[in-house]
Amino acid sequence: MNEPIFQIPNEVRDFAEKSMEQARKAFEGYAGAAQKAISSLETTTSSFQTGATDVSAKALGYAEANVNAAFELARKLLHAKDPQEVLTLQTEYVKTQVESIQSQAKELGSALQKATTGR
Repeated sequence: MNEPIFQIPNEVRDFAEKSMEQARKAFEGYAGAAQKAISSLETTTSSFQTGATDVSAKALGYAEANVNAAFELARKLLHAKDPQEVLTLQTEYVKTQVESIQSQAKELGSALQKATTGR
């Protein structure tokens, strides 16, 4: 018995890749503007503002890492050969992101506590 072949047409794949690249560039532009805004906060000297800058930088870094992970998943999904590979990729992504978000939440919580208490 022949199993149906799971394949994305080249035109659809090309369009999706171009769209994904445009979205990535837009996000990078946003991230660059946000980094400039955070850098401008660094000129202040109060410990709270320094802590807030650290928290903001961490949060932005985490957001950027998470978006990049999603873009990487999308890229991999575009080249998946069959539904089983899609499921495997998605499962690995979810597992990795859950672990990453747990770590990020812990680190961000510590940074927030440090920013508000000054210790």
